[in-house]
Amino acid sequence: MVSLFDILGPVMVGPSSSHTAGACRLGLMARAILGGMPERAQILLHGSFAATGEGHGTQRALVGGLLGLPPDDLRLREAYEEARAAGLQWEFGAVDLGEDAHPNTAVFEVTRAGETVHLRGASLGGGRIEVAEIDGFTVALGGNYHTLVLEAQDRPGTVAMVAAILAGHGVNLATMRVDRTGRHQDALMTIECDEPIPDAVLAAIQGFPWLHWARRIEKIA
Repeated sequence: MVSLFDILGPVMVGPSSSHTAGACRLGLMARAILGGMPERAQILLHGSFAATGEGHGTQRALVGGLLGLPPDDLRLREAYEEARAAGLQWEFGAVDLGEDAHPNTAVFEVTRAGETVHLRGASLGGGRIEVAEIDGFTVALGGNYHTLVLEAQDRPGTVAMVAAILAGHGVNLATMRVDRTGRHQDALMTIECDEPIPDAVLAAIQGFPWLHWARRIEKIA
């Protein structure tokens, strides 16, 4: 099914929904998964992003997203100046991920307060995105839902406990995915929800002794 949004594209600072609006949303997702604006960011561009991104404003849009600017914010045009003022250090490079990778793919290494997150995502067109990998774990996040992402030791009952906490606060699960490095090793859980995730839910999950980190990602308009 094709929606009117897919035909007209998102409200954005141009010129391209895939190279600017989608790139900005990828930056917003990287920022949210890290837990705030990075202090440093290395971004590698693949395919069309690498070949034509400069002319389409892709780099500025990615940096703007890391700053927290939405796709329709006119400050995206001055994203580099805004980033320097905010103290964000960034660098771009090119990477060949092979023919199977989407041509509008970006690979992030973002650091904040001594914590580093690796993320890979693609701009699919019309402003739509998909984050496919977080810290080596396979995911599938588009920013269309209120989302909870957590990394923890693989302990029995963790999935049930998280689901029970969400249910206890009236939050309905839309999707859930768990990937792990091995039995009783590390696992990454992504949960997309129909309702915003309350502070109390995040606080309860952050109380798990086996938790490495947990992030709440607001639905990206």
